[in-house]
Amino acid sequence: MDFGLKTIHGFLYLNAPHSFGLAIGLFCFFGLLLSFGRRFEPALRLERLGVPIALLAGSLTLFVGPYGQVPLLPESVTDIWVKLPAPLLTLVFATLMLGRPIPRGKGLWKPIASQTLVGLLLGFGQYLVGGLAVLFILIPYLGVNPLMGCLIEVGFEGGHGAAAVMGKSFSNFGFPQGLDLGLAMATVGLLSSTVLGSFLVVVGRWRGWVVSEPLAELENGGNLEDSISFLQKLSDLLVNLAFVGFAVLFGVVTLFVLRQIAPFFGDVFQEVLLVFPVFPLALLGSLLIRYLLEVSGHTSLISEYIQRDIATLATDLLITTATASVNLPLLMNDWLPLTILAVSGLTWNFAGMFLFSRLTFREEWFERSIAEFGNATGVAASGVLLLRLADPKNLTSTLPIFSSTRLLLQPLLSGGLVTVIAPIAVVRIGLKGWTEVCGLLTILFILLAFLIQNSFPEAEMSSMKGFEHSV
Repeated sequence: MDFGLKTIHGFLYLNAPHSFGLAIGLFCFFGLLLSFGRRFEPALRLERLGVPIALLAGSLTLFVGPYGQVPLLPESVTDIWVKLPAPLLTLVFATLMLGRPIPRGKGLWKPIASQTLVGLLLGFGQYLVGGLAVLFILIPYLGVNPLMGCLIEVGFEGGHGAAAVMGKSFSNFGFPQGLDLGLAMATVGLLSSTVLGSFLVVVGRWRGWVVSEPLAELENGGNLEDSISFLQKLSDLLVNLAFVGFAVLFGVVTLFVLRQIAPFFGDVFQEVLLVFPVFPLALLGSLLIRYLLEVSGHTSLISEYIQRDIATLATDLLITTATASVNLPLLMNDWLPLTILAVSGLTWNFAGMFLFSRLTFREEWFERSIAEFGNATGVAASGVLLLRLADPKNLTSTLPIFSSTRLLLQPLLSGGLVTVIAPIAVVRIGLKGWTEVCGLLTILFILLAFLIQNSFPEAEMSSMKGFEHSV
């Protein structure tokens, strides 16, 4: 058996020029496997138990990867995969606003403002607890790089895509391990978000925190997809993919233009834009396209279900390739600081869900807070995933509120402007100074969230419910 494994291993390395073809071929195979596998009951049962099939696929690939127990795949393949999370995350955000009506209505600003403030205090709080953990534990006892104080927000809120983007920035500031450690933190966050979040949904149903589903709505509507021809389904898929492509193109072109004019606004602005990711701008592009479709009366061209399937598949592929690309030897060397940072980040996120969110959200607190917990632990896609588990029929107003707030938060956190600025700030004013700034901002957002809650009339949530059920 050892001889057979060595023969396969040697064959793959002798054909190193074909590594790109092998990487893309396996990527497409994963796409088919995940797309069809998700439709089988065993896979759905695993998802309900909090075990995503994408994470299983990534773990199995990691087992046969260059750092696994049976190293069949060459490192050149995973070197290609490690570059995929950023474009896949861009694809996810390009679908986020396309398939849903743009929320409107009187009093809408207050629920969006309270949701935004909770997102801000969670994001800046991750820099706060990360900075405290590094300053008082990791630097004195382990002598780590101060930039490790940024890893919780980069890995948890930003995920694999932001970690891949920020890897270059970390390397430029003398922290080359930042890429692999960021990807590792993103994997921990994604796993924690899925497993712990799914468990929280189960507990929420048991405790009665989740809005119950009216029995009259359970048996409505036939299976319309059965009456649609294959050619029509293919046509709808291509049209929806085209709109996603336009949203991505908008993000790419906008970022290119901003980088061209950046030198006129100073070195700091130029430095930020050099590592600024595309996906917040792709999200803005999806909103613009949705607005144009609503104004022109052509929203029927967009399918919410197809957009959701595109985002789900992109998220699955992101999880699979990112997990398979984890540098295990580096993780073994740095397991202790990663564990301390992960525990610190999760503790803060739990506090955000069960303390700040519950005190801030007067109605539908669980659905709104579980979405923020998913976003703060495993990116916005995880927030949407957990929200679907808690509210599969969109009985609450959380989905339009959560989607709207991403337009405000994604350009800042989760790989946005603040994520890009954070390592620059740590280098220029020191980790202590950056932690103090984040601490003050976190306290400010907590106070504002409580003030918003105290002036939050019940009627405003009912207006949102009317909007949601009229869609």
